[in-house]
Amino acid sequence: MSDTDLPLDGKVAIVTGGARNIGRATAKRLASYGVSVVVNAVQDRAAADAVAHEIFEAGGRALAHVCDVTDEDAVNEMAETAVKAFGSIDIVISNASVRGQKPFQEIPVEEWRRTLAVPLDGAFFCARAAAPHMIKKRWGRIITLGGISAYIGTANRVHLLAAKAGLVGLTRGLAVELAPHGITCNVVSPGHIDTERPASAGARPPMKVEPPIKRMGDVEEIAGMIHYLCLPEADYITGQTMHVNGGLYYGT
Repeated sequence: MSDTDLPLDGKVAIVTGGARNIGRATAKRLASYGVSVVVNAVQDRAAADAVAHEIFEAGGRALAHVCDVTDEDAVNEMAETAVKAFGSIDIVISNASVRGQKPFQEIPVEEWRRTLAVPLDGAFFCARAAAPHMIKKRWGRIITLGGISAYIGTANRVHLLAAKAGLVGLTRGLAVELAPHGITCNVVSPGHIDTERPASAGARPPMKVEPPIKRMGDVEEIAGMIHYLCLPEADYITGQTMHVNGGLYYGT
């Protein structure tokens, strides 16, 4: 690759939920284009270290950082770690989430709050920790991971759907406030993606309707959209939800 192929060279990204699936694919893709990456996981240090090691072995720069993104102090510490290691924070990918399955009448209050807190509080805390560094440089990217279920509905997941829908409002508000500082904020909303699922997530919900592109998506296709939104070509895209779902849902 030539230097012109690496417009993100030297940028620094935090990827929450970066140890597996979309987060892992995104961390590795950004690193392959010159981005230094903080790979976040909530507990699994070994998995986060493995992703950071893969990036290092491929010639990139990365470190693993374990913290709960619902803890504001822990998120601030992660941001400080990124700055000390790599010099700044330019990109935040808020991918961390939890997935449970229960009829809404059976969801304990604690589970409701936790399911909202991980994606929504986590995105808020990460954006707030990173924004001063982006404002200083007058450039930044804040990207949150939504989901198609928040638009078409899925039974037994009202807590997760509420959280993902909330990310749209958060992102649009941030887009307006941060645009004068050269910072764009967008949501990437995946459709049915072929991922490894923890036992706590339950069985994969069946597709009500097969998408026009008659297959599930791949994590690399989501990582590709995230990468694109980080590029200079996406400077004029902010406050948007980018649906990547094989044509199953077209957005409004």
